[in-house]
Amino acid sequence: MMLKPTLLAAVLFLSCGMAGAVTLRVANQGDAQSMDPHSLNETLQLTFTGNVYEPLVGRDRKLGLAPILATEWKQTSPTVWRFELRKGVTFHDGTPFSADDVVFSLKRAAGEGSDMQSYTSPFKEVRKVGPLTIEIETLAPFPILPDVLTNVFMMSRKWCEENKAVIPVDRRKGIENTASFKANGTGPFRLKERQPSARTVLVRNGTYWGKIDGNVDEVIFTPIGSAPTRVAALLSGEVDVIEPVPLQDIERIKASPNLKVSQGPELRTIFLGMDQKRDELQFSSVKGKNPFKDKRVRQAFYQAIDIETIKNRVMRGASLPSALMVGPGIRGFTPEQNKRLPYDVDAAKKLLAEAGYPGGFEVGLNCPNDRYVNDADICQAVAANLARIGVKVNLQTETKNTYFPKILRRDTSFYLLGWTPSTYDAHNALTSLMATPTDKGQGQFNLGSYSNPKVDELTLKIQSETDQAKRNAMIKEAFELHANDVGHIPLHQQALASAMKKNVDIVQLPDNFMPYKWVTVK
Repeated sequence: MMLKPTLLAAVLFLSCGMAGAVTLRVANQGDAQSMDPHSLNETLQLTFTGNVYEPLVGRDRKLGLAPILATEWKQTSPTVWRFELRKGVTFHDGTPFSADDVVFSLKRAAGEGSDMQSYTSPFKEVRKVGPLTIEIETLAPFPILPDVLTNVFMMSRKWCEENKAVIPVDRRKGIENTASFKANGTGPFRLKERQPSARTVLVRNGTYWGKIDGNVDEVIFTPIGSAPTRVAALLSGEVDVIEPVPLQDIERIKASPNLKVSQGPELRTIFLGMDQKRDELQFSSVKGKNPFKDKRVRQAFYQAIDIETIKNRVMRGASLPSALMVGPGIRGFTPEQNKRLPYDVDAAKKLLAEAGYPGGFEVGLNCPNDRYVNDADICQAVAANLARIGVKVNLQTETKNTYFPKILRRDTSFYLLGWTPSTYDAHNALTSLMATPTDKGQGQFNLGSYSNPKVDELTLKIQSETDQAKRNAMIKEAFELHANDVGHIPLHQQALASAMKKNVDIVQLPDNFMPYKWVTVK
């Protein structure tokens, strides 16, 4: 049997090209939970699968929009965007990429089980116009649509149909399919080996349509949850890059003659969410009602948290306390609004008493221990703070592999979450975190079901507004309403820190993405 030219090139690359290949060994505190690019809207998941799969529109090194699988795009009417697709692109199995794959992928991302519905909720229709042309019609004008598409990856319709992976992996229900463990993208790297929670291997795509600026041929990704073990692996030379660096080890690693640390601000906001929907709060000593429905309780929790001590002791200064659900660098962020309610234990106690809980109450707090910088330590500090106002926190920390499915099922009363607006625009946080949840993807990560009709109204108007001054004024108003409601409890923006051997150069982006195609090993 004669192999297709693209497959022949791939075979030759894998069999011969790996001799003397450059291998990059990466260790992270957690693992990508699935190889399905639509299964979890989480940064580690997306940055890893983003080496294998690609969007229509991506980002360059300065986070500007860049053509990827679409070479150009334009609005043909206020609610219609037309995308011209790149010619000559093939999936890793040699199947040509076409408009049919885009229509299929966007439908899949919007469908049952997908964690990407918040990106597709404004869509009315996705249609094929030609073999390499598609149109997206939105329910209302949507000027930031290209920004929204940067994390929605394209899959092969043929491959998904043949492998019974037409519907995304649903992490909430524990449903798996072939896309959990295998992958077939258009990206610069192919999936070679997948051992969940142990080891995942990528190899360079020898038939990639674009330029790969780095020189890495193989990536061995290993999750190492223990911070001391992760650092020891770097110090001993077992791995080349670790992320994140434990804050207490940064100076020690910097002092090593063979290692270096890359630090910078991150666009992610860490916050606490509260169940404001159930009539009786789960995992609580309060029966017959839900304390979090009372703003006074939410505000008491907020004012009981000593954010400066968390910054100085838990985060070792590597955080920026926040009063908003977005931070500097996000369009719509307003510095004058970024003023937290004062830390005041007495005021918090008074608010609890006024709400009918003079002695406090018990409540469960869910927290990951391998996702954000010092996440479990932050939650322990919050629990200690709340104890001062009589609130007994039953803290449950766990690996993100079990944590995310739980909280995404809304099986939580009180939780910690981090969010980076993938559009670098405040509308993303509004529609994903603060708008009332719907079955179309709005409020998909508003896991406590905070709801304010005026915020919902403003969110829809912001989505369509093209006048930047009017848009910013509406964003400011929506943030003010949310803050007055104490809809969530913002904590801080964390700082990024990666460590690596001195012969390794990475591009560390403030959205915490690390494209392997930009990594060079000297």
